Amino acid sequence: MSTHSHHHNIDFKKAFTVTVEPKSQVKISGEIPYEELAVERERAIKSLGQNVNLDGFRKGHVPAAVLEKHIGEMAILTEMAERAISHMYPHILEAHAIDAIGYPKIEITKIAPNNPLGFTATVAVIPEIGLPDYQAIAKKTNKGKASVEVSEGELEDKIKDILRQKAAYEKIQQKAAVSTEGADLLTPETVIKSDEAVPELTNETVKALGQPGQFETVEQFKTMLREHLEIEKKRDVDANHRATITDEIIAESKIELPEILIDSELSQMFAQMEEDLKRSNLKMDDYLSHIKKTKDDLRKEWSPAAEKRAKLQLILNEIAKKEKIVADEKLVNDQVKELLNHYKDADEARVRTYVSSILQNEAVLKNLEELK
Repeated sequence: MSTHSHHHNIDFKKAFTVTVEPKSQVKISGEIPYEELAVERERAIKSLGQNVNLDGFRKGHVPAAVLEKHIGEMAILTEMAERAISHMYPHILEAHAIDAIGYPKIEITKIAPNNPLGFTATVAVIPEIGLPDYQAIAKKTNKGKASVEVSEGELEDKIKDILRQKAAYEKIQQKAAVSTEGADLLTPETVIKSDEAVPELTNETVKALGQPGQFETVEQFKTMLREHLEIEKKRDVDANHRATITDEIIAESKIELPEILIDSELSQMFAQMEEDLKRSNLKMDDYLSHIKKTKDDLRKEWSPAAEKRAKLQLILNEIAKKEKIVADEKLVNDQVKELLNHYKDADEARVRTYVSSILQNEAVLKNLEELK
């Protein structure tokens, strides 16, 4: 029995057939009895007549009979059909338990006065997800996780880099002081040569590094630098490790991805890019002409990444379901509050969905990274 309060004289299960199409879509086809269309007639005429200007009548006050003549039967019938379909569509989805994503593509196959209305609706559905043994993949990857320790060699290399750059900057400044011309052609890169002698690291040279008074001794400088490098290395190792786990799981999953999900990821990528450009006071069009690319070029280039992102989101949702992982309620509430303080006009329900999704993803990934 339908959960809706009104009743239609149609068995939605029998009147409509659903066939599976490629790329995780379904095609719904069937007919709506003419009496269901007839119910929409009055509203259709009223809606079509809203903006009709006819001599001798006030706008919006044209009698129905005059309007019908003016609008024409076919236009009225088409409007009735659209209204009836949008009214019936949710009932059809419910009767056939279809998990639709986005809007359907409607095609009217039969339309005539006093006849049933034939149409098809093609819509993307949440795809079936064939997960691999994601726990085994994570365990195997976790065994080979790179070390986050900073070796003496890495520390020495970084110190050499810093000293080389310092020497290069000093050289540029000396040259610039001698000749104002040509100074702008010198950059640290053109001045640094790997075979140049690197100044020695002494308590004296250390004092000239960082903020005035920040470093007094070589030891102090090395300790601080090592801490900094460790934070950087941990961030890189963690990011690469996570990417290795997810890439592997994506590669071994079986998902037929609907186009709409790839498009939605691409839209987000473009929105992010516009946001970044805005922050640098750049316009999208100027930027595109600068890199000599069109939006379509970028869409093509970004499609594989968008596909990967869409797949990953579906996979993480599926793992969360299987492992019964949910986002921490308190964390969600705190972050929602913070975001709503920051973006006063944001819709709370949407912000909550967004935050829950991000925190749930994080919880799933942490779970995978901790499998032994």
